[in-house]
Amino acid sequence: MSSDVLVFIEHLNGKIADVSFELLGKGRELADALGGKLDAVVMGGACDQMVAQLGKADRVVCVSGLGEFNPDAYRNALADVVAKREPRATLIPYTSMGMELASGVSAAREIPLVSFVNNIAVENGQLVSTASVFGGKMFAEVESDGAVILAVLAGSFNGDAGRGEGAPVVEEMQTAADGAGIAFKQMIQPEAADVDITKQEILVSVGRGIQSADNLELVEELANALGGALSSSRPVVDNGWLPKARQVGKSGVSVKPKLYLAVGISGAPEHIEGMKDAGTIIAINTDANAPIFDVADYGVTADLFDVVPALTEKIKSA
Repeated sequence: MSSDVLVFIEHLNGKIADVSFELLGKGRELADALGGKLDAVVMGGACDQMVAQLGKADRVVCVSGLGEFNPDAYRNALADVVAKREPRATLIPYTSMGMELASGVSAAREIPLVSFVNNIAVENGQLVSTASVFGGKMFAEVESDGAVILAVLAGSFNGDAGRGEGAPVVEEMQTAADGAGIAFKQMIQPEAADVDITKQEILVSVGRGIQSADNLELVEELANALGGALSSSRPVVDNGWLPKARQVGKSGVSVKPKLYLAVGISGAPEHIEGMKDAGTIIAINTDANAPIFDVADYGVTADLFDVVPALTEKIKSA
């Protein structure tokens, strides 16, 4: 086992996922603390086009012989890389793709796996990772004095720390990883969203407290008055009241507007993960103990049906 840190680089259609930069930044910090090197692993082609964006790494391992994402083939190939590199820590995004990889590599290499990780540090030579358990209601600290695989939640670290120019060494690695009969057939792209909420400076986000689709117009009017866009937490999308493209959170998108107004949102960890980096967060909720108030800069403990119309009228008359 070396003191190196290895990061799996997730990408789609030639674009590196933001969470990969988060892991690169944290991986750089961990590798420096451990006295090792930072490796970035790219699978699925177009590696040469991505190297320039992976300057924080010491080495970029380009794994050829793989096409579009195939869970079995990618998992077997990543297990081969881990076997050859023997890193102290392997960082994998805890995404739909990462979920397919982390547990399989852990089992194949008999290396402990910590999932739902939202923080990692080096303390007295040991890796200490913090994992969210019971839906974020509790946190567990896990000490690892040997090799470990860490499946990291998106939004846990600063992505800017993983971006930067550099000249990492590029190493080609061939693989004959078997896809076990699974074949990629077609990628079905979601319908284009009418609004890209990740690019909005002002978001008014609505949650379960809105009660019904008929009441969305009330909140949308406030969003329009502010010059922003309407977004939501998962229950609103699950009920079919707004399209998936409007969902903020772990299973939606991460946003970073200048102003985030949370209306009738309790603040589940999965939602907070997607909006906690907003410039200013304002919450409206009848429950004074709602978790959303833990991250809000300002809050109102009141009925949204009283506050929202009054706020909209005040803004319109300003």
